[in-house]
Amino acid sequence: MKMNRFFKALLIGSVCVASVACSGGKKAETTEKAEPVRKVTTQIATMQDVVLKSTFTGNVEGYTVNNIFPQQPRRISKLLVDVGDKVYAGQRVAVLDESALAQAKAQYENNKAAFERSDELYKFGGESKANWEAVKTAYEVSKLTYENLLENTTLTTPIAGVVTARNYDSGDMVGSLPIFVVQKINPVKIFISASESLYPYVKKGMEVSVEFDAVPGEIFTGKVSRVTPSIDATTRTFEVEITVNNPKEVLKPGMYARVTMNYGTRRNIVVPDQSVVKLLGSGDRHIYVLQEDGTVKIHKVELGAREGATYEILSGITEGDEIVVTGNTALKDGMKVEIVNE
Repeated sequence: MKMNRFFKALLIGSVCVASVACSGGKKAETTEKAEPVRKVTTQIATMQDVVLKSTFTGNVEGYTVNNIFPQQPRRISKLLVDVGDKVYAGQRVAVLDESALAQAKAQYENNKAAFERSDELYKFGGESKANWEAVKTAYEVSKLTYENLLENTTLTTPIAGVVTARNYDSGDMVGSLPIFVVQKINPVKIFISASESLYPYVKKGMEVSVEFDAVPGEIFTGKVSRVTPSIDATTRTFEVEITVNNPKEVLKPGMYARVTMNYGTRRNIVVPDQSVVKLLGSGDRHIYVLQEDGTVKIHKVELGAREGATYEILSGITEGDEIVVTGNTALKDGMKVEIVNE
């Protein structure tokens, strides 16, 4: 009898322990499922003036580029300038082999003398018209040949500028490459490619600011000198030519340039960049907006221009919305938050 009482008490105790354990487990489970309230800071979305500008990259080119070489392959007798030399328009830069010139000159002088004799005889009826015309033609052809060789034996530069390339040495036979490349570098040109969406804003004559890595700390003013009147169907871009004055000639062909264009201003919502989040697995941008019940609602937004630590918002939120600025990293749509604005 005592033994039965003992087992009965043991059984009741086990049931009680199991009951307490089960009760405790449910309580713990309930506690784990409770979502913590996130602490966030917020800000009212307001309208501001947004400066519309874009930055492009390009390379410096000479305003005018002239390739100097003879009409026919010739051997170089002497080079009169070198890379880096400044030259003026009409300056002699190279002398080519003169043997062909000497022959052409002798032929020209002989034909000239023959024509002068034939012309005198023709005036007095002592020369047939057919013979006179043949002598005259030979004279004119030899004259053109001589003048052409004369022009292409001593080469000159048609523009003032800087010699930027030399492809041969004295004694070389000139091939397909120019002997010299001369570039006018005041002013200089920069070509950039702009998105077709900017075509209505880019106008000939508008001023731009230009910076160069090789000239740190200095901002140059340039002007749009040409806008291509067509859009490249492959890249959806159009070419823009920028002209920059270079009186001190500190800008050299090949330099890397950054061109900033300012198209004016427009009024739009501007928010801190911290308020914009990118969800994993998506390229979209979002902002959390505070609701009246203390929860947040996620809004997909379209970004515009970025200026410093702010973004322009083109669509997705409205003026007066209270947006989450910080504490939005682990937020979820519909989550309750605690505002801790200072």
